[in-house]
Amino acid sequence: MKIVRYLFLLIVSLIVFSSSVVYSFEGPLQVKNQYPIFIHANEPYLEKASMESSFSASLSHSSTYTVQNSSNYVIHLDMEITELNFRYKRIIKDFIEFDMDMPVLVFSDGFMDGFLDSYHSAFGFPDYGRSNRPLNDFLYEVRRDGDLVIKGKTGIGIGDIRFAFKKPLISSNGFNLSIKGDVELPSGKAKTGYGNGSVDAGVSILLDKSISDAVMTYWNFGAVFPGDVKGYQKVNLEDYVYGGAAIEAALGKSFSLLAQVQGQSAIYPKTDLLAVDRAAYLLVLGGRYSSGKNSFELSLSEDINTSGAPDFIVNLTYKIKL
Repeated sequence: MKIVRYLFLLIVSLIVFSSSVVYSFEGPLQVKNQYPIFIHANEPYLEKASMESSFSASLSHSSTYTVQNSSNYVIHLDMEITELNFRYKRIIKDFIEFDMDMPVLVFSDGFMDGFLDSYHSAFGFPDYGRSNRPLNDFLYEVRRDGDLVIKGKTGIGIGDIRFAFKKPLISSNGFNLSIKGDVELPSGKAKTGYGNGSVDAGVSILLDKSISDAVMTYWNFGAVFPGDVKGYQKVNLEDYVYGGAAIEAALGKSFSLLAQVQGQSAIYPKTDLLAVDRAAYLLVLGGRYSSGKNSFELSLSEDINTSGAPDFIVNLTYKIKL
């Protein structure tokens, strides 16, 4: 992939020619996997290990196409999701960071099908049957053994709200190590896919390591313990592990470029559908502008192996430090 090669060369040059200026790094891009049947299973963000007090609002838009059947599962997803996510973080007595995450989800038939058909055709990418479906026609249905599990419909709803605590273990110049635990509450409706109807939990190890004055890396490793999907019938979700790495390269005091890769193991019990059973990976590229306490970031995500992730995600985030 040429864009990854060029980004790598840019980052190497920044490492070699970086000055002694001290930069402020804001952490990985605020992107999570928006695959419709995974989004309510406590999907993690990549996080920095250092603490902060902040408020952020993220607007993400994704397009997903998976229309597959097996002997026991029907997974029909042809839809777009717009998510407005509000996050509040607060350092408590310089000891621990509290984090609250509230998503508002919009399910729609969307407007991107024509563009994606042209994009796949222009670059010779397979469309996995997308062109056989009517353009911008909403479809969200999950069945197991012929019985309905989820029947989504266009509209707006609250997703599952998450609470988390982060505790630093090591904080030194250029190196931070923290542990994080979280709980996701069943505030979204399970039958229509806005939530799973159960309490989820997760734990992770977060590490920040600087390469130079102008380059910071972030490393996350964790496990998630989702509850059951309590839709029209119950489906027991699998515990899953995830990990990711991000690199942030400062282009000055205000601008930085970021690249990150994040992946996770399968969430659903074996369905005999490759799009659901294989591990999911996202490649995310973006940039950030910071001014005082405010920052803005824009990113684009692509599913690397066409499994368990949207075709693409575009994200715009505003954050203010408190």
